[in-house]
Amino acid sequence: MSVRTPVLDTVDLGDPATFAERDLTAFWRTLRDSAPLYWNPPTEGRRGFWVLSRYDDIMATYRDNVTFTSERGNVLVTLLEGGDAGAGRMLAVTDGHRHHALRKILQRVLSPRVLSQVARTVRANTRQLVREAVEAGGCDFAEEIAGRIPMTTISNLLGVPGQDREFLLSLTKSALSTNGTDVDGVESEMARNELLMYFMDLVEERRASPGDDVISMLIASSIDGVPLSDEDVVLNCYSLIIGGDETSRLTMIDCVHTLADHDDQWQRLKDGEAGIDTAVEEVLRWASPTMHFGRTVVHPVDLHGERLRPGEIVTLWHASGNRDDRVFDRPGTFDLGRTPNKHLAFGYGPHFCVGSYLAKVEISELLMALRDFTTKFERTDEPRRIRSNFLTGFATLPVRFRPDHRGLKEVD
Repeated sequence: MSVRTPVLDTVDLGDPATFAERDLTAFWRTLRDSAPLYWNPPTEGRRGFWVLSRYDDIMATYRDNVTFTSERGNVLVTLLEGGDAGAGRMLAVTDGHRHHALRKILQRVLSPRVLSQVARTVRANTRQLVREAVEAGGCDFAEEIAGRIPMTTISNLLGVPGQDREFLLSLTKSALSTNGTDVDGVESEMARNELLMYFMDLVEERRASPGDDVISMLIASSIDGVPLSDEDVVLNCYSLIIGGDETSRLTMIDCVHTLADHDDQWQRLKDGEAGIDTAVEEVLRWASPTMHFGRTVVHPVDLHGERLRPGEIVTLWHASGNRDDRVFDRPGTFDLGRTPNKHLAFGYGPHFCVGSYLAKVEISELLMALRDFTTKFERTDEPRRIRSNFLTGFATLPVRFRPDHRGLKEVD
């Protein structure tokens, strides 16, 4: 059933300002209850698109890569522009046999076994950054801690020189979101292009002088006997740097923002009543940093009384599915002990996030460092939200820490 009402029509999910300026909790509830298949109308030359808000519908669509394809783009910013230039070559926008083959290549270097040394580095880096911030009394958590941990990790994996990492972080922040009030699509596109050009240069360097990094591994890989092209390698590096930085960084920021408002949950974590593993899953569900992924209809299909036609865009909204009371008990309650917790923060099915293990390592190390080094933290100013119709979270988060002197005296 697709419902049109004046109330729903005041929300445009294609507009990045919608998410920075409005609380959409009631909107998503209305969609789940009354319009589980919703048509977001076209505006000012921008195409309209279908919206799925229920958990079960999202899951069913993720499973079906015959009726719905990723190969014309998987986020609104590219779908509404007519498609993704990386289609058929970048893992996130490739389906079928090639997707399976690319995924196997990347899983080899992003598996728990291979990443054991990386996990130790994440631990040391995280504990150092949190310790320094606690000893200093406070910091802008978004900039000084969350902005450094994921980018350092994924840059180490890709072999990005240390002096280039701040530059890459600025590009990833601009590629799919903005910190300013004026959303400039041209600047975002330029940032995406700069990332691609940067990795093209790095690929040329690795072809001349291979190392033990992911780029060198991709260069040495082939599918059905055909080596990956420079473009293949570049596009998948772009995907890894965006995915490896944005999801973890925004989840970390949201985690500290939310815990500062939930003293009871912080105390459960501090006292060990809530385990780290269950806490990580709830932090991911609550943050839902990637609000949606998108698909394009390949074959006609009927859903909730509507006929979806080939070429139409369908968006799958984790931001709503992760709050669906048909699946989650008390979904509006932040509960670090929640179990089961089959959230959609990493997607589902063939396109389940290949870097999910690494993201969980980063978030768990942050929670443990906070638990060990501080007794409490609080915001010292209002954070500033990013503006995006894909990602959600905060660009700034000023916080003050109260040190746990017993934890700070321990040797890591």
